[in-house]
Amino acid sequence: MALATAAIVTMGASGRSVHPTAAATLTSSTQTPQAAVKRGFRSSAQLKAVQRLASYGLPLYCGRRSKRMVALTFDDGPGPYTTLAITKLRDWHLRATFFLVGKEITAHPGLARLEESVASVGDHTMTHPFLPALSHPAMVQEIAGARTLIERSTGQPVLLFRPPYESRTPPIDSEVRALGMLDVLWNVDSGDSLGANYAGIERNVIAGLRPGSIILMHENRGQTIRALPVIFAALKRDHLRAVTVPELIAADPPSVAQLQQGERGCSAAPTPGSGG
Repeated sequence: MALATAAIVTMGASGRSVHPTAAATLTSSTQTPQAAVKRGFRSSAQLKAVQRLASYGLPLYCGRRSKRMVALTFDDGPGPYTTLAITKLRDWHLRATFFLVGKEITAHPGLARLEESVASVGDHTMTHPFLPALSHPAMVQEIAGARTLIERSTGQPVLLFRPPYESRTPPIDSEVRALGMLDVLWNVDSGDSLGANYAGIERNVIAGLRPGSIILMHENRGQTIRALPVIFAALKRDHLRAVTVPELIAADPPSVAQLQQGERGCSAAPTPGSGG
């Protein structure tokens, strides 16, 4: 997901224009907290934390930064390196969040289900398009269609979304919110999608390891997989724990004021008791 593509960012979009496909998908993810916990969320607190932040309609860039936790996130999978990523996470007893692309799930059957053992999963559209260039029905199908496929493939409810190329518009934000999903961005970019080699990826990620950070990586890049052991060792050295996005925001939720600041809210000092 290259940041070189211009992002269209609009905060606080209003309205709920729900395409029929989106409405059907919304029904599939509306379940009791107990059912959702059994199907992917490790606690009802995590489920409620995601739902609460999603209701604000603001993107998440990081946690509150008051707990020694970070969220490692991997985009664009599953793919040829998925099993290696899973193995390395399992060996280090770490958890992550995978933002999956529908066409890759179809191309690599069975791998999305394997990711569920070490991760939460999120929606990264069906074909990874530049969403603002699509018609409204096509945009909705990219988002809602991917969520349906991910849920069927993993057995997890999908309440996290990441737009390709970080591209957002009011209609995109409105659909994501209407589907009850939280828009998850990041405050640390590994640079892997921009061509960084494993040493550059290590430097970029380790430089940004701070409590509450959400780190962007891609699971379909061999250089990223090669960098993981050094990154994991740095986490251990700095006494930071890698968790899923739901785990991060349940334990260390950002305040509404922090969310409203966007990525700038990740550089300010945390305010005690400001979570929620």
